[in-house]
Amino acid sequence: MDNNRARHLTEMVAGFVRERIIPAEAEYFAALERDRWSIPPTTELLKAEARALGLWNLFMPDSEWGQGLTNAQYAPMCELMGRSPIGAEIFNCSAPDTGNMELLARYGSHEQKKKWLLPLLEGRIRSAYVMTEPNVASSDATNIVTRIERVNGGYKVSGTKWWISGVGDPRCELLLVFGLSNPDAPEIHRRHSVIIVPRDTSGIRVNRMLSVFGYDDAPHGHAEMVFEDVIVPAENLVLGEGRGFEMAQGRLGPGRIHHCMRLIGLAERAFEAMCARLVARTAFGKTLAEQSVWQERIADARINIDQSRLLTLHAAETMDSQGNKAARKQIAMIKVAATNMACRVCDMAIQAHGAAGVGPDSGIAYAYAQARALRFADGPDEVHRRQIARLELKGHLNA
Repeated sequence: MDNNRARHLTEMVAGFVRERIIPAEAEYFAALERDRWSIPPTTELLKAEARALGLWNLFMPDSEWGQGLTNAQYAPMCELMGRSPIGAEIFNCSAPDTGNMELLARYGSHEQKKKWLLPLLEGRIRSAYVMTEPNVASSDATNIVTRIERVNGGYKVSGTKWWISGVGDPRCELLLVFGLSNPDAPEIHRRHSVIIVPRDTSGIRVNRMLSVFGYDDAPHGHAEMVFEDVIVPAENLVLGEGRGFEMAQGRLGPGRIHHCMRLIGLAERAFEAMCARLVARTAFGKTLAEQSVWQERIADARINIDQSRLLTLHAAETMDSQGNKAARKQIAMIKVAATNMACRVCDMAIQAHGAAGVGPDSGIAYAYAQARALRFADGPDEVHRRQIARLELKGHLNA
């Protein structure tokens, strides 16, 4: 897309977040207090407004499905969405739907796109990506043991999954399940597959909903689920048997950078709240903002945020110019840098607010919980650091 058009869209997103979404947060969360697992009317109202303005599916690089933005053009828009906990969904740009839409757009059959991708693109349904398991170290996906077995007329899915985000949403109709389909394949990365399982299929049981530091993330939610001999048609297999890793890697690159973009927006809002508090609060005869310790923290927060933003933009540019695979080191770097930065900035903001910071009123404790959880999502820090080190050493070892 032309850069002038991209800048115009960014300005539109900024105005919509500032004037429509953030002022609607109080009404949104008040509705959830009345009914935790229903969709506040505010959501669909704002989605309709955003779509009418053309602020829809902005994450999709393919102009057939989205706006045709590059990763670098989308980055500032995604950051703006991250300023609000409800921001991304309003533009149909929220996880895990974004990754699932990209997976289906890239790898799905014509029928799979027609049945599942189009309703997701229109924002009529939600979805979940079903990968993590409680009994194995899922950061190494070769450990995944949930079975996808061929049976007469289709496949049988059996196993236990957890931290499945989005399952609590009553609009969730699609599960993309990652499982072991070819355990005897000689190549370890050809043993797993991805299969489409409709949410209402017989044999699916939610054991419990899981909270993050006490937050249930309603109505989105995170679930522990059991698949008890769940039968789905053969045409629900995506791409083919043993192609799961290929799709997972294609899905995770954009997903990781989107998380980082949103975290920068989250950190900026926490930083603004911190600065406002420091200027307004007086202790020991002067404002907190006049205390040297807080001036140091303000400077550190600003440096950290801008460093993460520049690293993220560099990763986006590398993805655009060289492809996702070539950018894997840059993506790993920002996944570590942005999550840790957001945790640090939110922690400073909590400290600035004192007791109010750990309570529900400021929203910063919830922001911290989101940022801390993302140090695990899409791979923990340790996995990304390992990849960065291996890629850095590769040139030296081959010299």
